[in-house]
Amino acid sequence: KGCAFRRHKGETLTVEWSAVTGFSLEEHGQGAENLLATFEQLRPADLANVLHHLSPKRRAEVAAALDDDRLADVLEELPEDDQIEILGKLKEERAADVLEAMDPDDAADLLAELPEEEQERLLTLMQPEEAADVRRLMAYEEKTAGGLMTTEPIVLRPDATVADALARVRNADLSPALAAQVYVCRPPDETPTGKYLGTVHFQRLLRDPPYTLVSAILDDGLQPLDPEAALRAVAGFFATYDMVAAPVVDESGSLLGAVTVDDVLDHMLPEDWRETEFHLHEDDSVTVAEEEASDGS
Repeated sequence: KGCAFRRHKGETLTVEWSAVTGFSLEEHGQGAENLLATFEQLRPADLANVLHHLSPKRRAEVAAALDDDRLADVLEELPEDDQIEILGKLKEERAADVLEAMDPDDAADLLAELPEEEQERLLTLMQPEEAADVRRLMAYEEKTAGGLMTTEPIVLRPDATVADALARVRNADLSPALAAQVYVCRPPDETPTGKYLGTVHFQRLLRDPPYTLVSAILDDGLQPLDPEAALRAVAGFFATYDMVAAPVVDESGSLLGAVTVDDVLDHMLPEDWRETEFHLHEDDSVTVAEEEASDGS
C-alpha cells in the first residue's frame, strides 16, 4: 500500500510503505526523534496510520516522545487495540494527563475498554472536572446520543453577541463540526447547563451585524436529541435535517452536550474500519492525490 504526503499546496508525493524507513519491524537505527521530525506536519489521522504500522517498541517510543495534546489527538484516531497498548505503556500520571487532553467522549470510550480497577485509578488521577465529564458519559450506553456526545460544545448566554459567538468559533482547537454552531443557554454555562434556548448556526452568524444578540437569531424549532436516543435514531436525525452537530438535552431542559457527525459515522462503520476500510489501494491513492491537487488549485 502507498502513503501520500503533501509537500505544499496542490502537490502530493505518493511513495510505497517499503520505501519509507522506520516502518518495518526493525527500524535500522531510525530514532523516534527522527520519525517525529519526519511526520510532525501530518494530520492526527495520518500520524495514527503511521503509528499503526510501526513495531510495538517503536510505537511506544514515538508515543512517549509526543506531547500530551498531540498524543491525545492521535489516540482518538487509532484502533482500540492500539489505544489500549499505548496507554498501558505510559506512566499512570501521564496516561491521566493524556486522557484529560482527549475529547471527553473519546476518553470515555477508551476507558470503557479497560478493567474497572484501572478505570478508577486513572479517573482518580485526572482533574476532578475532567473526570466528572468522563464519568457522566460512561453512565450512558455507548451507542446512544448520551454515549456519543461531547460535553464541551460552544455554550453562550442569551445576552452574548454575534461578535462573542464568532470569537468562540475561531478557536483553532475546535473541530469543524463543533464550530458549525453555538448553543444558547441560561447559566450555568458548563454542561449540564441551565435551560437550553436554541441553536445559532455559523452561517447565520455571518449574516448578522456583530452587535446582534444571539438570542435574537435562535433556531429554536429543531427538536434536540434525547440522551437515550439510539444510534440509528441519531443518524436519522442528522440525515433528515442535514446537520453536522446536534444538541443533546435532558428532561429538565438542560443542555448535556452535542453529538457530531464524525462520532456517528465512527460508531456506524465496522469496528475495524480504521485498519481496513480507510486505507486505499495503490491505484486509488494516486487517483485521490490527483483529485486533491486538482481541488486545491
